[in-house]
Amino acid sequence: MTVKRLDNIGIVVEDLPAAIAFFTELGLELQAEMPVAGDWVDRVVGLENVQVDIAMMRTPNGQTRLELTKFHHPTATHGDPKDAPANILGLRRIMFAVDDIHDVVTRLRKHGAELVGEVARYQDLYLLCYLRGPSGIIVALAEELR
Repeated sequence: MTVKRLDNIGIVVEDLPAAIAFFTELGLELQAEMPVAGDWVDRVVGLENVQVDIAMMRTPNGQTRLELTKFHHPTATHGDPKDAPANILGLRRIMFAVDDIHDVVTRLRKHGAELVGEVARYQDLYLLCYLRGPSGIIVALAEELR
């Protein structure tokens, strides 16, 4: 048996409206926003009395979705350290291909994004950078140069 597709990537955020605005500015489309609670979600995630709001965002090509989750109960906790560097074990970043990296960085800065390092050229193939977005999420951007 094989995987049919990558259905979505889930990110827990502190401020759901700010995260929606950030990823909308990046070019994702808000598909749905809703509260989620109940025994079934408790059983799935292994927590009790879960109460969350989620927002499903879709990439422009429609093939990938991002699930943003704001926990009301139990409250979300911070990992150590909150703004962990890129070499900490575990899921560290998500990458998006963009047309104009400098324009995207400028627009995302208006939503609180900060460069982790700098925009750098990889050979004559890509411009690349890491940004720290809402809730400390590292978002990587790649602009193909060819």
